[in-house]
Amino acid sequence: MSTLASKEIRLAGRPQGAPTADNFEVAETQVAAPGEGEVRVRNLWMSVDPYMRARMIDDPKHYISAFQMGKALEGGAIGVVVDSGDPNFAPGDHVQSMMGWREIFNAPGSALNKVDTQGLPLHAPLHIAGLTGLTAYYGLLKIGQPKEGETVFVSAAAGAVGSIVSQIAKIKGCRVVGTAGSDEKCEWLESRGVDKAINYKTAGNLVKAVREAAPDGVDVYFENVGGDHLIAALENMNEHGRIPVCGMISGYNAEKPEPGPPNLFRIIQRKLLLQGFIVSDHFDVYPEFIRDLAGWIKDGKVQWQETVVEGIDNAPDAFLRLFSGEKTGKMLVKLGEDDG
Repeated sequence: MSTLASKEIRLAGRPQGAPTADNFEVAETQVAAPGEGEVRVRNLWMSVDPYMRARMIDDPKHYISAFQMGKALEGGAIGVVVDSGDPNFAPGDHVQSMMGWREIFNAPGSALNKVDTQGLPLHAPLHIAGLTGLTAYYGLLKIGQPKEGETVFVSAAAGAVGSIVSQIAKIKGCRVVGTAGSDEKCEWLESRGVDKAINYKTAGNLVKAVREAAPDGVDVYFENVGGDHLIAALENMNEHGRIPVCGMISGYNAEKPEPGPPNLFRIIQRKLLLQGFIVSDHFDVYPEFIRDLAGWIKDGKVQWQETVVEGIDNAPDAFLRLFSGEKTGKMLVKLGEDDG
């Protein structure tokens, strides 16, 4: 095959505070035919995720390397092989990679994994059947360890991870309280069995709102937000409660470190477990997770929502919408149709 034209999104500037469209640039490139051992892939789907905000800062202490200025960003993607110099891959194969934010690319076969959708849509491994779902599963069940009859509080409960956490908690026989940023999101959560969904934008005093929704206290708090949500959770936790810490999106765009919650002493007073985790450390749980997930989906116990933005040029806008709440469920960018 000859050289193919492609677009990619590059980091144009490191954000100060909230990222803006000026931090991104669209570049046109030419992708040559793959060499020996290489595979040329046309991306069909890519993921944008909150953790990418931290990669925009050149912080050597971060758990994953920073994006490089003037170079294409990276992230989860699913594409189709269009040409191959690796005998393990053939044109038409669907593959998953970390080479998102671009339309076409070459990569060694070792950087690609063939996609097994487990009977779900092709892009499902980018969310429900991938790291998003595994994050919810591991954090709730392995760290939170909810018991039947306990109360689970989930922040950002209509988000990609939170919505799965909420449904798994219901499967495990728990009372579930969740927060979301609109009445529509709250209605969807309650349609999925969440006992009380709180619109945190209109609830007023969040400590009081959680107390009213969880009068017997909170046993497990799944942390996605931080800030006022963590304060409210700590005030309402029962003794020996567990707090899996997945993310703290409320502080990702802060220009200066935000002060910690004033009630951290509750951790000692109520003998709480608060544990952060990075899901990439726990791939050993994936076979168990996908087996359980497939059964739950088949039985109608787990559903998911997604927001799809089309076209590589709109990928920066999709990313920015993660921080404004202008999405429901998992945010995805559709880059093309599958001709194969």
